[in-house]
Amino acid sequence: MPHLPRTSSSPRGRARLASVVGIVGIAVAAIATARHAEPLVAQDAAPTFSEDVAPILYSNCVSCHRPGGLGPFSLMDYESAKKNAADIDDAVQTGYMPPWHAEGPHGMFSNDRRLSAADKSIIARWIEGGTKPGDLAKTPATPVFSDGWELGTPDAVIAMQEEFTVPASGTIDYQYFEIPTGFTEDKWVTAIEFMPGAREVVHHVLVYAKLPAPNAGAVSTAASAGSAAPAAGTATPAARPVPLFLDKPEYGTPPEPPRQPGDRHPPPRQLGQLIGGTAPGTNVMRFPEGTALRVRAGTVITFQMHYTAHGHEMTDRTRIGFQFADGMPDEEMRMSAFINGTFVLPAGQKDVAVTTELEPTEPVKIYGLLPHTHLRGTRWKYELRQSDGTSSVVLDIPRYDFNWQTYYFFATPLEVPGGAKLVSTAWYDNSASNPSNPNAAIDVKWGDQTWEEMQYTAFLYTVPSRKLRR
Repeated sequence: MPHLPRTSSSPRGRARLASVVGIVGIAVAAIATARHAEPLVAQDAAPTFSEDVAPILYSNCVSCHRPGGLGPFSLMDYESAKKNAADIDDAVQTGYMPPWHAEGPHGMFSNDRRLSAADKSIIARWIEGGTKPGDLAKTPATPVFSDGWELGTPDAVIAMQEEFTVPASGTIDYQYFEIPTGFTEDKWVTAIEFMPGAREVVHHVLVYAKLPAPNAGAVSTAASAGSAAPAAGTATPAARPVPLFLDKPEYGTPPEPPRQPGDRHPPPRQLGQLIGGTAPGTNVMRFPEGTALRVRAGTVITFQMHYTAHGHEMTDRTRIGFQFADGMPDEEMRMSAFINGTFVLPAGQKDVAVTTELEPTEPVKIYGLLPHTHLRGTRWKYELRQSDGTSSVVLDIPRYDFNWQTYYFFATPLEVPGGAKLVSTAWYDNSASNPSNPNAAIDVKWGDQTWEEMQYTAFLYTVPSRKLRR
C-alpha cells in the first residue's frame, strides 16, 4: 500500500522532515522561533541546554526521541540536540511539529502535545543564541526507559505466536492473529502499549477480545431453559434490553473484503470487543484515574494487522503490553466506534462532507475520540446536538493529517445525555489538487486499503449508571 505523506510548504522543511513521515508515536514537541507571532520573553542571558532546554526535552520529547525509540533521532544528550537543531527549527517554522491538529485552548485535552509559550520561548532563544551547552554537569538525570517500553515494564505482554513475513511489494490483505491471554482472573487494564517487531511496515493494529466458544455439544442450563416452550401459567420471556447506542442503518455497514481460499479474515461479529489500537500518531493509551478496561479471565485476543510493503522484505512479530490496576476501578472504561460505511467520494471533487452520528439511549461520558480517514481526508468536526435542538462544537480538527492520527483525550469527559447525538463530519479532497490523492479519476468508497477511504471514529466511554463503586 502506498503511504503518501503530506509535506510542509518549505523546501528545506520537506527535505529535512522526510525521515519523520510514518514514524509512529509522539515526536519532538513544538519549538517557537524568532518568527513566532507571540513576543518572546526578555531574558538577561541566553538559555543553555543543561539548565533550561534539557528539562523541557526530557518532559516532552524523549519518550520517542531516544536510542531505540520511535523518533528518527535522539534528544537525550546535548550533542544530539545541537546536531538536530536545524531540523527542530524547520519543523516549527513550517507547522509540521508538534503532531497536533485540533483547535482548543490549553487545558482542553489531557494529552495535548503543545508546549507552553514560556517553553517555546526558551528553546527558540537557545537556538538563536548558538545552542550553548552550559555546565553539562548540571544537566538533569536522563529518564530511564525499560526495554523500549514507553509505559515502563508491562505487567503482561501478549505477542503474536508466529512471525509474519511482509513482502517487498504488493497489496497485503489485513492479517488476523489469535492469541490466548492465559489470564486466570479478570484483569483491570490502566494502560496499553504496542510494540511492533517491524515498525516500518506496520501501519496499524486493532486488538479485539473475546471469550472462547463453549465446547461443542455442551448445553448450558440457561440455553436449555430458553429453548423450551414456557409452561402454562409461567411468565413470558423478558423483552430484549434497550441497546446503549441506537442502530443507524442509514449509515450502513462497510462491505466485507473479498475472501480468498485459506485466508484468515473472520467475520466482524467473531472478533469480539475492541479494546485497543495503534496507528501513526497513537501508541500508548493511558486511561484516566478511577477507570480501567476489563479483560476477562480466559480471554482470547485477536490482532488485526494492517501491513504496508516498503521496498524490502521484513518479518514482524508484534507485541502488546498491559499495565494493571491494583483493584477494581470506580468505572469500567469501554471502547467502540461509529462509522459511515455507505459514502461515495465523486471523482475530482475537492470538498466532500461525510457525516454520521452516535446516539445513546442513556447518559454516557466520552473520554476520547480518534478520527480516522485515509489519504483524502482533510478535516473533521464533532458537534453535540441536544434533544432541545441546541448544538455545540466539541472537537474541531481543521488540519487532519493521515500521518499523525491522534486519540484526543478530553481533560473533562464529554457528557452526552440520552437522546442527544454526537455528530461527526469528515471532509475529503478527491481532486487532482490533493498531492496525496492516489487517483483523482475514480469514485471512492469504503475500503481497507489506504488508496480507498474510511469515515471511522473510535471512542472511549463509561456509563455513569453502571458504576462499579459509588
